Amino acid sequence: MRADRLRAFCLGFNDAVEEFPFSPEISVFKVAGKMFALSALDADPLTVNLKCEPEIALRLRAEHPAIVPGWHMNKRHWNTVTVAGLPDRMVRELIEDSYDLVVAGLPRAVRLRLDRP
Repeated sequence: MRADRLRAFCLGFNDAVEEFPFSPEISVFKVAGKMFALSALDADPLTVNLKCEPEIALRLRAEHPAIVPGWHMNKRHWNTVTVAGLPDRMVRELIEDSYDLVVAGLPRAVRLRLDRP
């Protein structure tokens, strides 16, 4: 997956936005003000930090060398994924899981607002 596709995929989620709170080079993708993905889209290799349930994060790290504890993140809840090291479909699933996990943690009223077209 290329950086432009990663950006487009992240922005394709309901209410997703891209912000640059850390520097102009670091894209932070948020839903309802909460981060679900972070990437330096011009980096080589391309990596993305994604939220993950702790037990699943450990399993993914054990099974895939391209998935390591989140760089500069809470390593219990975040993974850093080297995009080229995984099939595109898996990268998309990991991003979607991160988005869903963040949305699930939002207050009910916010979740209901996100469900509206």
